[in-house]
Amino acid sequence: MKIVVFDLDDTLYEEITYVHSGFYAVAMYLLERFDLPTDESMKIMLSVLKSKGRGQIFDSLLSHYGKYSKANVKECLSVYRSHDPQIHLYEDSVKCLEQFQKMGTPLYIVTDGNKWVQYRKLQALGLYDHPAIRKCYISRRFGIKNEKPSPYCFMQICAKENVKPSDVVYIGDNPHKDFVGIKPLGFKTVRILRGGFADIQKSAEFEADITIKTLDELWKKEITHAIPNRQPLGWQKS
Repeated sequence: MKIVVFDLDDTLYEEITYVHSGFYAVAMYLLERFDLPTDESMKIMLSVLKSKGRGQIFDSLLSHYGKYSKANVKECLSVYRSHDPQIHLYEDSVKCLEQFQKMGTPLYIVTDGNKWVQYRKLQALGLYDHPAIRKCYISRRFGIKNEKPSPYCFMQICAKENVKPSDVVYIGDNPHKDFVGIKPLGFKTVRILRGGFADIQKSAEFEADITIKTLDELWKKEITHAIPNRQPLGWQKS
Protein backbone atom coordinates (compact mmCIF):
# COMPACT_ATOMS: atom_id res chain seq x y z
CA MET A 1 0.00 0.00 0.00
CA LYS A 2 1.24 3.49 -0.79
CA ILE A 3 -1.17 5.69 1.20
CA VAL A 4 -3.29 4.90 4.26
CA VAL A 5 -6.26 7.03 5.28
CA PHE A 6 -8.08 6.65 8.60
CA ASP A 7 -11.51 7.63 9.78
CA LEU A 8 -11.48 9.13 13.30
CA ASP A 9 -14.50 8.32 15.48
CA ASP A 10 -14.56 4.67 16.63
CA THR A 11 -11.66 3.93 14.30
CA LEU A 12 -8.75 5.58 16.11
CA TYR A 13 -10.46 6.29 19.45
CA GLU A 14 -13.69 5.32 21.23
CA GLU A 15 -16.26 7.95 20.29
CA ILE A 16 -18.48 7.41 23.34
CA THR A 17 -15.64 8.70 25.51
CA TYR A 18 -16.02 12.07 23.80
CA VAL A 19 -19.74 12.02 24.59
CA HIS A 20 -19.07 11.28 28.27
CA SER A 21 -16.44 14.01 28.36
CA GLY A 22 -18.92 16.49 26.90
CA PHE A 23 -21.66 15.45 29.31
CA TYR A 24 -19.32 16.05 32.23
CA ALA A 25 -18.49 19.52 30.93
CA VAL A 26 -22.22 20.30 30.72
CA ALA A 27 -22.83 18.89 34.21
CA MET A 28 -20.08 21.10 35.62
CA TYR A 29 -21.53 24.13 33.83
CA LEU A 30 -24.98 23.45 35.31
CA LEU A 31 -23.45 23.02 38.75
CA GLU A 32 -21.84 26.43 38.50
CA ARG A 33 -24.87 28.18 37.00
CA PHE A 34 -27.81 26.53 38.75
CA ASP A 35 -26.16 24.53 41.56
CA LEU A 36 -27.45 21.29 40.03
CA PRO A 37 -25.88 18.04 41.29
CA THR A 38 -23.20 16.80 38.89
CA ASP A 39 -23.62 13.07 39.54
CA GLU A 40 -27.38 13.20 39.06
CA SER A 41 -27.04 15.28 35.88
CA MET A 42 -24.63 12.70 34.47
CA LYS A 43 -26.99 9.84 35.31
CA ILE A 44 -29.91 11.59 33.61
CA MET A 45 -27.95 12.36 30.44
CA LEU A 46 -26.60 8.82 30.18
CA SER A 47 -30.06 7.38 30.76
CA VAL A 48 -31.62 9.57 28.05
CA LEU A 49 -28.78 8.70 25.69
CA LYS A 50 -29.44 4.99 26.21
CA SER A 51 -33.22 5.21 25.89
CA LYS A 52 -33.76 7.95 23.31
CA GLY A 53 -30.46 8.65 21.57
CA ARG A 54 -28.77 12.04 21.24
CA GLY A 55 -31.52 14.29 19.91
CA GLN A 56 -33.16 15.63 23.09
CA ILE A 57 -30.65 14.99 25.88
CA PHE A 58 -30.19 18.54 27.10
CA ASP A 59 -33.90 19.28 26.67
CA SER A 60 -34.73 16.32 28.91
CA LEU A 61 -32.08 17.19 31.48
CA LEU A 62 -33.17 20.83 31.81
CA SER A 63 -36.85 19.87 31.89
CA HIS A 64 -36.14 17.47 34.76
CA TYR A 65 -34.82 20.36 36.83
CA GLY A 66 -37.42 22.90 35.67
CA LYS A 67 -34.73 24.89 33.84
CA TYR A 68 -35.81 24.29 30.27
CA SER A 69 -35.60 27.09 27.75
CA LYS A 70 -34.31 27.19 24.19
CA ALA A 71 -31.55 29.53 25.35
CA ASN A 72 -30.42 27.14 28.08
CA VAL A 73 -30.45 24.18 25.67
CA LYS A 74 -28.38 26.22 23.22
CA GLU A 75 -25.92 27.11 25.97
CA CYS A 76 -25.52 23.46 27.00
CA LEU A 77 -24.92 22.50 23.38
CA SER A 78 -22.29 25.22 23.10
CA VAL A 79 -20.54 23.96 26.24
CA TYR A 80 -20.62 20.41 24.88
CA ARG A 81 -19.16 21.36 21.51
CA SER A 82 -16.54 23.78 22.80
CA HIS A 83 -15.16 21.78 25.72
CA ASP A 84 -11.62 20.36 25.70
CA PRO A 85 -12.28 16.62 25.43
CA GLN A 86 -10.67 14.08 27.71
CA ILE A 87 -10.13 11.31 25.18
CA HIS A 88 -7.35 8.92 24.19
CA LEU A 89 -6.34 6.84 21.20
CA TYR A 90 -7.05 3.13 21.27
CA GLU A 91 -3.97 1.15 22.23
CA ASP A 92 -3.89 -0.56 18.85
CA SER A 93 -4.17 2.86 17.16
CA VAL A 94 -1.01 4.05 18.89
CA LYS A 95 0.87 0.92 17.78
CA CYS A 96 -0.56 1.13 14.26
CA LEU A 97 0.52 4.73 13.72
CA GLU A 98 3.98 3.93 15.06
CA GLN A 99 4.29 0.93 12.75
CA PHE A 100 3.26 2.87 9.65
CA GLN A 101 5.65 5.65 10.66
CA LYS A 102 8.52 3.15 10.78
CA MET A 103 7.51 1.91 7.33
CA GLY A 104 7.45 5.45 5.98
CA THR A 105 3.83 5.11 4.84
CA PRO A 106 2.08 8.45 4.29
CA LEU A 107 -0.93 8.69 6.62
CA TYR A 108 -4.02 10.89 6.44
CA ILE A 109 -7.27 11.31 8.37
CA VAL A 110 -10.68 12.10 6.88
CA THR A 111 -13.42 12.84 9.39
CA ASP A 112 -16.97 14.21 9.16
CA GLY A 113 -18.92 16.33 11.61
CA ASN A 114 -18.96 19.76 13.19
CA LYS A 115 -15.65 21.29 12.21
CA TRP A 116 -14.85 22.76 15.65
CA VAL A 117 -15.81 19.55 17.46
CA GLN A 118 -13.66 17.43 15.17
CA TYR A 119 -10.80 19.93 15.42
CA ARG A 120 -10.82 19.70 19.22
CA LYS A 121 -10.89 15.91 19.06
CA LEU A 122 -7.88 15.83 16.74
CA GLN A 123 -6.04 18.28 18.97
CA ALA A 124 -6.84 16.32 22.15
CA LEU A 125 -5.62 13.08 20.55
CA GLY A 126 -2.37 14.67 19.39
CA LEU A 127 -3.10 13.85 15.77
CA TYR A 128 -2.51 17.29 14.30
CA ASP A 129 1.05 17.17 15.58
CA HIS A 130 1.65 13.45 15.07
CA PRO A 131 4.84 12.99 13.02
CA ALA A 132 3.33 10.15 11.00
CA ILE A 133 0.24 12.04 9.80
CA ARG A 134 0.62 14.35 6.84
CA LYS A 135 -2.78 16.02 7.04
CA CYS A 136 -6.13 15.77 8.82
CA TYR A 137 -9.10 16.56 6.60
CA ILE A 138 -12.26 17.75 8.36
CA SER A 139 -14.62 17.31 5.45
CA ARG A 140 -17.20 19.88 6.53
CA ARG A 141 -14.62 22.61 6.07
CA PHE A 142 -15.19 22.02 2.37
CA GLY A 143 -18.98 22.13 2.73
CA ILE A 144 -21.51 19.57 3.93
CA LYS A 145 -21.87 18.25 0.38
CA ASN A 146 -18.24 17.10 0.57
CA GLU A 147 -18.72 14.98 3.69
CA LYS A 148 -18.67 11.22 3.23
CA PRO A 149 -19.87 9.46 1.16
CA SER A 150 -18.47 12.18 -1.11
CA PRO A 151 -15.00 11.21 -2.37
CA TYR A 152 -13.89 14.85 -2.37
CA CYS A 153 -11.28 14.67 0.43
CA PHE A 154 -9.97 11.35 -0.84
CA MET A 155 -9.43 12.77 -4.30
CA GLN A 156 -7.63 15.70 -2.70
CA ILE A 157 -5.26 13.23 -1.09
CA CYS A 158 -4.67 11.48 -4.42
CA ALA A 159 -3.83 14.80 -6.04
CA LYS A 160 -1.56 15.82 -3.17
CA GLU A 161 0.37 12.53 -3.30
CA ASN A 162 0.11 12.11 -7.08
CA VAL A 163 -1.28 8.59 -6.75
CA LYS A 164 -4.21 6.64 -8.16
CA PRO A 165 -7.20 5.71 -5.96
CA SER A 166 -6.05 2.09 -6.12
CA ASP A 167 -2.90 3.14 -4.25
CA VAL A 168 -4.98 4.32 -1.27
CA VAL A 169 -6.34 2.16 1.57
CA TYR A 170 -9.12 3.66 3.69
CA ILE A 171 -9.95 2.30 7.14
CA GLY A 172 -13.30 3.23 8.69
CA ASP A 173 -16.15 1.87 10.79
CA ASN A 174 -19.42 3.22 9.35
CA PRO A 175 -20.88 1.12 6.52
CA HIS A 176 -23.64 3.66 5.92
CA LYS A 177 -21.26 6.19 4.36
CA ASP A 178 -17.56 5.33 4.68
CA PHE A 179 -17.09 3.09 1.66
CA VAL A 180 -19.96 3.43 -0.80
CA GLY A 181 -18.69 6.68 -2.30
CA ILE A 182 -15.07 5.66 -2.86
CA LYS A 183 -15.16 1.94 -3.75
CA PRO A 184 -16.42 2.57 -7.30
CA LEU A 185 -13.43 4.85 -7.88
CA GLY A 186 -10.93 2.11 -7.09
CA PHE A 187 -10.02 2.93 -3.49
CA LYS A 188 -9.24 -0.05 -1.29
CA THR A 189 -11.44 -0.21 1.81
CA VAL A 190 -11.17 -1.83 5.23
CA ARG A 191 -13.95 -1.85 7.81
CA ILE A 192 -13.04 -2.11 11.50
CA LEU A 193 -15.81 -3.77 13.50
CA ARG A 194 -16.09 -1.66 16.62
CA GLY A 195 -18.15 1.19 17.97
CA GLY A 196 -21.83 1.79 17.42
CA PHE A 197 -21.85 0.35 13.88
CA ALA A 198 -20.05 -2.91 14.66
CA ASP A 199 -23.17 -5.06 14.26
CA ILE A 200 -24.65 -3.22 11.28
CA GLN A 201 -24.80 -5.18 8.04
CA LYS A 202 -25.38 -3.50 4.69
CA SER A 203 -25.59 -4.61 1.07
CA ALA A 204 -22.33 -5.32 -0.74
CA GLU A 205 -22.06 -1.87 -2.31
CA PHE A 206 -21.91 -0.28 1.16
CA GLU A 207 -19.52 -2.77 2.73
CA ALA A 208 -15.73 -2.56 2.70
CA ASP A 209 -13.56 -4.99 0.78
CA ILE A 210 -12.40 -6.68 3.97
CA THR A 211 -13.19 -6.44 7.69
CA ILE A 212 -10.97 -6.48 10.77
CA LYS A 213 -11.69 -6.36 14.50
CA THR A 214 -8.55 -4.52 15.59
CA LEU A 215 -5.90 -2.49 13.81
CA ASP A 216 -3.38 -5.13 14.84
CA GLU A 217 -4.85 -7.32 12.11
CA LEU A 218 -3.42 -5.03 9.46
CA TRP A 219 -0.06 -6.71 10.05
CA LYS A 220 -1.59 -10.20 9.88
CA LYS A 221 -3.24 -9.66 6.51
CA GLU A 222 -1.68 -8.79 3.20
CA ILE A 223 -4.43 -6.29 2.61
CA THR A 224 -3.08 -5.05 -0.71
CA HIS A 225 -3.45 -8.62 -1.98
CA ALA A 226 -6.66 -9.45 -0.14
CA ILE A 227 -8.51 -6.48 -1.62
CA PRO A 228 -9.58 -6.90 -5.24
CA ASN A 229 -8.61 -4.36 -7.86
CA ARG A 230 -11.60 -2.67 -9.49
CA GLN A 231 -11.89 -0.80 -12.72
CA PRO A 232 -12.31 2.77 -11.45
CA LEU A 233 -15.18 4.92 -12.59
CA GLY A 234 -14.70 8.57 -13.44
CA TRP A 235 -15.25 11.28 -10.84
CA GLN A 236 -15.86 14.95 -11.27
CA LYS A 237 -16.44 17.71 -8.76
CA SER A 238 -20.06 18.61 -8.22
